Amino acid sequence: MDRSLYIAMSGAKQNMMAQSIHTHNLANATTVGFRADFEQARSMPVYGATHPVRVYAMTENPGTKFTPGGLISTGADLDVAIKGDGWIVVQDTDGQESYTRAGDLRLTSTGQLLTGAGFPVMGNGGPVIIPPFEKLEIGIDGTISIRAAGQSPSVLAEVNRIKLVNPDLAGLEKIPNGLFRNKDQTVAPLSDDVQLISGYLEDSNVNPVHSLTKILTLARQFDIQVKLMKEAKQNDAAAARLMHVTFS
Repeated sequence: MDRSLYIAMSGAKQNMMAQSIHTHNLANATTVGFRADFEQARSMPVYGATHPVRVYAMTENPGTKFTPGGLISTGADLDVAIKGDGWIVVQDTDGQESYTRAGDLRLTSTGQLLTGAGFPVMGNGGPVIIPPFEKLEIGIDGTISIRAAGQSPSVLAEVNRIKLVNPDLAGLEKIPNGLFRNKDQTVAPLSDDVQLISGYLEDSNVNPVHSLTKILTLARQFDIQVKLMKEAKQNDAAAARLMHVTFS
């Protein structure tokens, strides 16, 4: 009885963990630049002093889906999307360089360039600071050019360049704030091959239909695991009654 109960209990627990992964994906189906997390389950033997005669279910997050999302046209000067492979470098809350595909940029009152989530965008030598301007353009290579107040419409001055990198995807990991970082904590070098498209944003790569279907499937599996636990309890009670009758 204890074997079936343990298997059902661990299965129900892992179903809940798997649901949380897909629920998080579904909640970010419209988040700019979001990358969906994968989920998989497998049986894991319980090792100990004796032979591993018991197994339990284990849910894993084997990685992240790096397939690009669709492009959304906004026409805004501060909205950018990466064409193909590559990442925008930002400064995370720990002060380290991390990577994002979210190009919904904005300026603070002091001219600092931030992502929509509030992370400073990195440029030449540190976070990007832009002086007052009348017009701003972001080039295909991340170059930021402005027309200062009172200048001729044809006069654009380059003030900084967004740092763009293209690290090996196999070496990336997602950190809790949704950004990405190299697993070995190294800093990726500037890449001249990464290109930006101004006036566009990259949508999330979450498939809402797939995520919702998985959530419903996992919910049914959870119900089955709970029923198995109830059956194990009933079998235990029946065995106890049989033993009582036999030895009374």
